Amino acid sequence: MTWAHKILDEIQYEFTRASGPGGQHVNKTETAVVLRWSLTKTKVFSDQQKSLLFEKLQNKLNQEGEVVLKSLEFRDRLMNKQNANEKLISLLRMALHVPKKRLKTKPTKSSKRKRLESKSKHSAKKELRRKGFD
Repeated sequence: MTWAHKILDEIQYEFTRASGPGGQHVNKTETAVVLRWSLTKTKVFSDQQKSLLFEKLQNKLNQEGEVVLKSLEFRDRLMNKQNANEKLISLLRMALHVPKKRLKTKPTKSSKRKRLESKSKHSAKKELRRKGFD
């Protein structure tokens, strides 16, 4: 069982009325989903992962250390709930991603030579233009 499945057990949902398409149906049903997931209370991630998430998600967290996402794209409550889950999981995947460190490389001798040849050709072309107007 992956961490994405374990997180689904820790999520709290609230349902509210949604604006948008749906006509009078919107006024009667609570299809919008507000997802709450607490980063401070989670048992899914290690302390190191939590600190990384706190660092990367600091703008997305409220004062209680919760991620709050709202989904009201669909007219169906279940689809909005799935959409909110997907948003949270993709947000956490992006935050947990550690980019590979770039290895420093030096240019090869041939690339240096080609660059210098190109520069000297360009310089010679400019020099020829300049001499013609003296």
